[in-house]
Amino acid sequence: MTRLLKHTALAALAAAVFAAPAFAAAPMVKTPAPGYFRMMLGDFEVTAISDGTVDLPVDKLLQGVKPGQVDAALAKSFLKSPLETSVNAFLINTGSKLVLIDTGAGNAFGPSLGFLLQNLRAAGYRPEQVDEIYITHMHGDHVGGLMAGGARAFPNAILRIDKHDTDYWLSEANMNAAAPQMKDFFQAAMATVNPYAQAGMLKTFEGSTELAPGIRAQAAYGHTPGHTVYVDESKGEKLVLWGDLMHVAAVQFEDPAVAIQFDSDSTPAVQQRVAAYADAARGGYLVGAAHLSFPGVGHLRGAGEGKGYVFVPLNYSSLR
Repeated sequence: MTRLLKHTALAALAAAVFAAPAFAAAPMVKTPAPGYFRMMLGDFEVTAISDGTVDLPVDKLLQGVKPGQVDAALAKSFLKSPLETSVNAFLINTGSKLVLIDTGAGNAFGPSLGFLLQNLRAAGYRPEQVDEIYITHMHGDHVGGLMAGGARAFPNAILRIDKHDTDYWLSEANMNAAAPQMKDFFQAAMATVNPYAQAGMLKTFEGSTELAPGIRAQAAYGHTPGHTVYVDESKGEKLVLWGDLMHVAAVQFEDPAVAIQFDSDSTPAVQQRVAAYADAARGGYLVGAAHLSFPGVGHLRGAGEGKGYVFVPLNYSSLR
C-alpha cells in the first residue's frame, strides 16, 4: 500500500510540473552584446570596436580565382556566400592621446552597419574625447562614420589621411572621369571628409610617417591610391592594423594572390598583401584588419610551403 501511494504521489507531482506555466518561454532577445573588445599592447589600451556586419557576395567580388575555389574555401570554414562580413575600427589610448583608426560606415550601407558611435560609448568613451582619427583609406565603410546627423561626429578630432587618397577621392575631375558605379565612392568621400577640411581639421601626410609616439603610418598603396596601414608599438609589443589589405580570411589567407573588385589597382594590392603576410608570420606580432571576423585581432603563421597562411585569433582574456 505504501508503494502504491508513493507512485501515485510521484505521478501527481509529475503532472503538476508539466502542467505548470513555462516561465522560460520569454521572447527571444535577438541582439548581441555591445561590440567592443579591449586589450593591452604594452602601455597602450587598444579597443576593437564593431560597426556591425554586412553581407557581401564574395563569390562574385573576388578575382584571380579558379572555378569553385571560393565556395570550397568558404565551406572549409563552414561559411558560404553571401558572407556576413565584419566592419571593424580600432581605438588606441596611448595615455596621452586617444586615436581612432577608421570610423565605420555610418548610415551609408544600411541598417546592419553604423554602430560605431553606440559601441564607442558602450566601451566607456565619448566621441568628443577622440583627439585624432587616422584613416586607412577613403572607401565609405571606413570614412562614413565621420559624420552623424549632418555634423562632424568627432568635433575635436584632427583627421589624418595619406595625401594620395585625398588628392584622388576629393577631386571632382576624377569623379567625373570615373565609371558610373564608382561615382558614389567619390561622393561619399567628399561628403564625409570635406567638412573636416572646411573646419581646418584635415591634416594630410605622405607615405610612411610617425603620426604620434608609438603610432606610425606605413604606405600600402594599391587597394586605393593612398591605402595605409598603421603600426602601433609599446614596450616591445607590436600591432599592425591592416585596413583593407585583405577582405575574406577563408580565401585570402590560403591564397594571398586572390584580389577583390574594390581594389583600385589589384597588382600592387596583391604585392602588399603577400609582403605583409610574410612579415607578420616572420615577426610573430599581432595584426588587425577591418574585415576579419570581429574583433579582428590575432597572429599569422605559415601553413607550410605553398599552402598560404593560417590566422590564429587572439585568445580571449577577461584580465587584459
